Amino acid sequence: MIVTQTPLRLSFFGGGTDLAGYYREAGGAVLSTAIDKHVYVIVKRRFDDAIYINYSQKEIVSAVDEIQHDLVRESMRLTGVENGIEITTLADVPSTGTGLGSSSSVTVGLLHAFYAYQGQLVDAATLAAQACQIEIDVLSRPGGKQDQYIAAYGGIRTIYFEPDGAVRIEPVKARSEGVRRLQQRVLVFFTGRTRSSEEILGRQQAHIDNAREQLDQIKACVSEANELLWNEDLNAFGELLDRAWQQKKALAAGVSDPEIDELYERARDAGALGGKIAGAGGGGFLVLYTPPSRQDDVREALTNLRELPIAFESNGSKVVFNIHG
Repeated sequence: MIVTQTPLRLSFFGGGTDLAGYYREAGGAVLSTAIDKHVYVIVKRRFDDAIYINYSQKEIVSAVDEIQHDLVRESMRLTGVENGIEITTLADVPSTGTGLGSSSSVTVGLLHAFYAYQGQLVDAATLAAQACQIEIDVLSRPGGKQDQYIAAYGGIRTIYFEPDGAVRIEPVKARSEGVRRLQQRVLVFFTGRTRSSEEILGRQQAHIDNAREQLDQIKACVSEANELLWNEDLNAFGELLDRAWQQKKALAAGVSDPEIDELYERARDAGALGGKIAGAGGGGFLVLYTPPSRQDDVREALTNLRELPIAFESNGSKVVFNIHG
């Protein structure tokens, strides 16, 4: 039996510049962190030759081509696992439509589990690149590359997307105390709504040519945020989040709406300096930078929303249980 644990993520700055329509011309950059909420993949050998898959549904099939769960099917195809196996996926938070990168964490976790099941060790770069291959090239999902890389590598990182397709991953240039203080100032609330990121990202991709100036500004926030972290000017980091959110809302219809705007303004009035909807927008989790002295006020203002306590996660995808037999 193999069990992998793969983190979810929060993206602070640069979302949208990891789409090929942008980075192929201008290069992209994001600043993201893995968080201590995870996707788990369990893979176990079966006595018979059937394939059992347990997620929000249950599948029992005899061949890989019959699998309906596209991420499981394509991960098995890529890694060469064929049959006689039971696969279970679990998540600490709702696994779709929340903006925490769960689909990519599932893909990375599946690949990691299938390789370990066959006794193969693979590095984070391979897991991330192959997860991108499955989601973007094979399944033609309209997302970018950041989720796969932060899930594989973990930590709080700046990720650069070069025009030639290369990806460069760097730890943020910040002292550990500064990162710890930032973590203490990030509050996360569930809006009570999930959404399809593919629809929003599809609209965003279709209008990239008209949004290059905004995407340039969004990308510029990444280097500015790194400088603020290095100088431990955390309140300015929070204010920069607000500026970037205003830019992101203009990228495509559905990123925000009156209900989300009202929640955000309520939080700002209560003391949050900045924030955003995690992921593509439209629902899921509201992320807020809030000084400690105003956090109770923000919680009171959003008392109708469920808070998700989080910490930053230093580890990327890892095998947490491995026993063959």
